Amino acid sequence: MVKVARGNGRDDLLNSAPDGAEGLHAGLAAGIPGGVDVLPVGLRGMTHKMAQVFAAGAAIGTLGGLIGLGGAEFRLPVMIGMFGFAALHAVILKKPMSLAVVAAALLFRIRAAPLDMVLAHWPVVVNLLAGSLAGAWLGAGWATRMRHQTLYKIIAALLLLIAVALVAGHSLPGHGKPLLVGPAQWVAGLLAGFGIGVVASLMGVAGGELLIPTLVLLFGTEIKLAGSLSLAASLPTMIVGFTRYSRDSSFEALGQNKPFVLVMAAGSLVGAGIGGALLGIVPSAVLLPLLSAILVISAVKVWRHK
Repeated sequence: MVKVARGNGRDDLLNSAPDGAEGLHAGLAAGIPGGVDVLPVGLRGMTHKMAQVFAAGAAIGTLGGLIGLGGAEFRLPVMIGMFGFAALHAVILKKPMSLAVVAAALLFRIRAAPLDMVLAHWPVVVNLLAGSLAGAWLGAGWATRMRHQTLYKIIAALLLLIAVALVAGHSLPGHGKPLLVGPAQWVAGLLAGFGIGVVASLMGVAGGELLIPTLVLLFGTEIKLAGSLSLAASLPTMIVGFTRYSRDSSFEALGQNKPFVLVMAAGSLVGAGIGGALLGIVPSAVLLPLLSAILVISAVKVWRHK
């Protein structure tokens, strides 16, 4: 067992872990106040827990598929509360999962929004990316310098924001007139993209809950096309955030938890397919308030997380 000093999330290990199972996740304990085991709670006896990890990923993917999103907003509180990861490690581990799910979702949506239609709207994507790429880089840098408890509080607040956006975004009209035009629209898109990039990077999410309302309201985009454009903008944004996280020592958590990441990502992809197949069966009037309530409860639990 390895103990760590109390601190700001960046303290060095006081003792070296032995080889074998206890040493597998040695980097994960660094900075967790109070001194804890090197293995997150849900990963003790990893061989026997992979089914649980896959099931959790599938459930999250199904929820995401039901609302047309990647489900990353549900994955983060599960990784913190159920599997015992520290906030920063959960965000980093979630990044490659979200990348895989978003890339797959973009391919799955080609029938709903053909590629040539997406490419025809490249100025809108570029406008948002001009802000979101910078936001993603800065957001990841801020996350790596925060105390764990501060990051928990910020994540909880952002979960509440997404819960509101989830309900508001899905009550939008199918399409409408742009809120702004000309240079004012470009500046607003730049600022909106920056804010979305920061949120996406801090939480390890694609940001579709915020991108889709922005595309519909600010640019007057048809809502189905907005879903595909949001994915096209999310991929580069997530890659930039992922690259920034890779420069930090906490990124070692990814290498130490490859089985967890691969299994949960596989479960998420399966679940996304199931959710997509069930899309329309569960009434939105019931589903969206329920999922928003789940996010609110998760936000409270993350806020109180020690």
